[in-house]
Amino acid sequence: MQQSIRTNNLISEDTSKSFINGVWTEGKSSRIYDILNPYDRSVVTTVKLATKDQLAETFEIASKAQKEWALSTVEERREVLSKAADYLKNNRKEITEIIQQETGSTVLKSNIELHLATEFLEESIKFADEINKVREVAGSDEKLNHIHRLPLGVIASISPFNFPLNLSMRTIAPAIALGNSVVHKPDIQVALSGGSIIAKAFEHAGLPDGVLNIVLTDINEIGDNMLTDPHSKLISFTGSSAVGRHIGAIAGRNLKRVALELGGNSPLIVLSDANVDQAVNAAIFGKFIHQGQICMIVNRIIVHKDIYDDFTEKFIDRAKSLPYGDPTDPNTVIGPLINERQLEKAIQYIETAKQDGATLALEGKRIGNVITPFVFTNVDNASNLAQTELFAPIATIIKADSDEEAFEMANDTEYGLSSAIFTSDLNRGEEIALKIDSGMTHVNDQTVNDAPHIPFGGNKASGLGRFGNPWVVEEFTVTKWVSIQTKERHYPF
Repeated sequence: MQQSIRTNNLISEDTSKSFINGVWTEGKSSRIYDILNPYDRSVVTTVKLATKDQLAETFEIASKAQKEWALSTVEERREVLSKAADYLKNNRKEITEIIQQETGSTVLKSNIELHLATEFLEESIKFADEINKVREVAGSDEKLNHIHRLPLGVIASISPFNFPLNLSMRTIAPAIALGNSVVHKPDIQVALSGGSIIAKAFEHAGLPDGVLNIVLTDINEIGDNMLTDPHSKLISFTGSSAVGRHIGAIAGRNLKRVALELGGNSPLIVLSDANVDQAVNAAIFGKFIHQGQICMIVNRIIVHKDIYDDFTEKFIDRAKSLPYGDPTDPNTVIGPLINERQLEKAIQYIETAKQDGATLALEGKRIGNVITPFVFTNVDNASNLAQTELFAPIATIIKADSDEEAFEMANDTEYGLSSAIFTSDLNRGEEIALKIDSGMTHVNDQTVNDAPHIPFGGNKASGLGRFGNPWVVEEFTVTKWVSIQTKERHYPF
């Protein structure tokens, strides 16, 4: 295969290896993996995969390192996090180029992702003092009650292909800030931006060996060992609901904690009193950023019948004019899907929707590894098209006979990650927001929003737990009650 241009200073022989105990370590598997550029299928780099034995050894290393890191001072932890953030800022150009090469991200999306990852690092600095705090709870004249917050231990982290840098960092940075160690497995398709770049940042920052370990491998090589290793205290996973259920079942049997951010079927509701033009602006961005490959993406657009035609006409006009092609072109909005399997799934969704009777109002096309926007109208909310997480630039517009029916349809899904409402009545918008069974609802905005200081997470099949400060602190620590008997206690027998 053709090799991608390798002028990037951060792509080296080292970064194509796992990072274990502070050492760039070659995998011992007989299998190798070519990381491909989704746009032209050229080889970005080649990875020799790590084995089950290497993974087990890594968890042992992380367990030992964590006990030392738990004794670090808040100043030490803050200094490491600050230097890691500086590394991301000082290498912005090279890092965004890697994100583009590995994920097919546009220039806009790669910069958004790097910005978010840096924000998660910087926010973690703020709560690095949460561990080893002691809170006194009222007792009696004879007893003191002290509540301690302690590091949880080893965090097993698994991140996806779509926002690999950000979705890895939002687990890794808080875990390290709170005195934990991490064994992290990025999606092998994006091993550099989901793993190696983060290892480089913390290596630069002087993080002690073994606190952060990046294992470049895949499920065929290690099976469920990321989930079952006895050293891990929490499994942090971002990905599909099907895999999340599997992880939850294993974690339950082993009494491990989980932080699961799973699939979505996010509705954008356009009520009868909405500003149609602004709703279209939001829906276009919320549907087509990163080609629709985001868990929070606008998956269903539910529009009141009185403004349905106006909205639909304007949405289609905008969708058909979106620039597509090479994601390194700053003008590109629609880049490639991540791999051939995702392309084939998208095409199958389109063909099935046609057969099921949805109206194809805008027919896109496949050009190389890019799919241009498709828009279906008169979609039944109960149809396969409406109930599937599409992860592609395929828009579905659903007509609601009333505002009440609109939010009822919004809830008619197994998912509950993000949602949005457009209305001129902000008070009513918030009232309706509270009726939508999702972890997040945005009034007069689209569904793709994230920040390090909000409770990010979903309901129903969209996940368990919350990221963001201060909610992640509770997820990644353990509380301990220590009572101190100050006078001799007299017992009844």
